[in-house]
Amino acid sequence: METKITEIAERVRALRDIMDISQEEMAQVCGLSLEEYQKREEGKVDFSVTFLYNCAGRFGVDLMELMTGETPRLKKYSLVRKGKGLDVKRRESFVYEHMAYSFANKTAEPFYVEAPYLEEEQKKPIQLSTHEGQEFDYILEGQLKVSVDGHTEIMGPGDAIYYDSGTPHGMIAVGGQKCVFLAVVIKNPEGKESETC
Repeated sequence: METKITEIAERVRALRDIMDISQEEMAQVCGLSLEEYQKREEGKVDFSVTFLYNCAGRFGVDLMELMTGETPRLKKYSLVRKGKGLDVKRRESFVYEHMAYSFANKTAEPFYVEAPYLEEEQKKPIQLSTHEGQEFDYILEGQLKVSVDGHTEIMGPGDAIYYDSGTPHGMIAVGGQKCVFLAVVIKNPEGKESETC
């Protein structure tokens, strides 16, 4: 199931209007300039998972409500078969599959992620982002170069990293092949702020 940029943009805009939140505030929440935020809200630029996660947090809705327009309803358990997660192609070249999209009131957002090896990324600084909560990444195959708060680590199969997602972080596949990993974004307990915010 692949989501459409214009439909998501419409949901973001509608929720912002209903909640009487300014575009300036949302730009700040998302760590973007006003112009960058407006392009996303108008559906002119694709979204990152971080952008959607930050918007959902500010609006107090489930990430899936922004992505699909539907409220998750399952409360006891959710089973997602191989290859049947919700496709979230929201970062240039990365493929995310949400593995618990139909479960209500999640305290974490689990993703199966494929990061392609791109030669042009190898000599550039890694693109960094921030969002509320914490994150756990576990490498299944390939190698991942991870930058967290100025520290860089090369990870391989079986390696794991856990960090405060309010800290600038980013990643690219290295070693000449794609990297496949599990990423679990954990929400902050209600009312608890990230240490870096």
